[in-house]
Formats: sequence, C-alpha cells, structure tokens
Amino acid sequence: MKITFTDKALDYLKRREILNKILILIADDGGGKYSIKGGGCAIGSHFSIIYVDKVDPDYPIKLENDQGINIYTSKYDTTMMGPNLVVDYANASLNLKSDEGLLDGGVDIGNGAELIKAQKNVKMTGVEWRC
Repeated sequence: MKITFTDKALDYLKRREILNKILILIADDGGGKYSIKGGGCAIGSHFSIIYVDKVDPDYPIKLENDQGINIYTSKYDTTMMGPNLVVDYANASLNLKSDEGLLDGGVDIGNGAELIKAQKNVKMTGVEWRC
C-alpha cells in the first residue's frame, strides 16, 4: 500500500515536529487503543495519525512512500482506505484522499503514549450503541 505526502503536508508535519517520528495511520473508530474520537457509527469516515516512540506490533504494515516517512497501519485499518493514499494540507487541516475520493477532511494528530495513558482506566460498560 502506498501513501504520498504533499509538500504542504510535509511542511505541516515538520512544523508539528513529528515528521521524523514513527507514525501510525488509523481509521479512528473510537475503539482502538490510539483512538482520539469517532465511534461505531463514524467508522471509516475519520482517520488519525498517531506518533509513537517505537514500532507497534499491532500495526505491522509499513506504508510505502517516496518521502522516507516511517508510517504504519494495520490490516483492519486498510479495509477502510483506498488505493494510492495522499495526505495534503489545505483549509487549515490535514486531508486524506485515495483513488476513491476524500476519506477525511480533518485528520487528527495524536501522541500515542499520552492516548494510551489517558485511556488506561476507561471501561466501556452499559453502553448502548445507536446510529
């Protein structure tokens, strides 16, 4: 699977000081260990880029790119992506597109260690899902 970052996206990630970190691209469905937002009804419509200190074995698929960025994902997450991913920066936000069109016009960025720490004691009990 291939991903391309436009010059504007590269500049934005550089300014955020995460361009040289290990990145994970997730379909942010609200249920993953790095989820920032989302939920069952939003599955496949929101994505996040998470930066981590080391490769996470739960995200073993390295996305090919010509920019030398270490970015990974999982088999689960790829089911919600299309071929030829492109990350761009426009209208003050990161956008994720594929050959299938716009996947997300507001990709979030998250600190993996902080997200895991924040969600450590969260328990999902008694939740009724409705879409």
